[in-house]
Amino acid sequence: MRFLVVDDSSTMRRIIRNNLKAVGFDDTLEAENGEGALARLQSDKVDFVITDWNMPVMNGIELVAAMRSNAALKATPVLMVTTMAEKENILQAMQAGVTNYVVKPFDAATLKKKIDQILSG
Repeated sequence: MRFLVVDDSSTMRRIIRNNLKAVGFDDTLEAENGEGALARLQSDKVDFVITDWNMPVMNGIELVAAMRSNAALKATPVLMVTTMAEKENILQAMQAGVTNYVVKPFDAATLKKKIDQILSG
């Protein structure tokens, strides 16, 4: 399974990649923002997107909205990883089409649990 990790922080992308590797997923691509992610999604086969919310150029909510309006990407699972923990934020993300949501900081076990919930969906 190939993951696309989208975050403007190279450190956070590395943390997510390392957590994925720790739970058995080592096929990952990266993008710095939603615009870069859309380009990757159009050029590479991606099975699962893990994205931050707050990014320059195109944020995570805008990325999800663009994916959900694209027939080829509409069904791709999206896990939102963010510091935005308020109920309104979670609701907004779910309304935009996020498949599931995890609040930073998190560990590999939490990430695996969220991925498993989505895949067993």
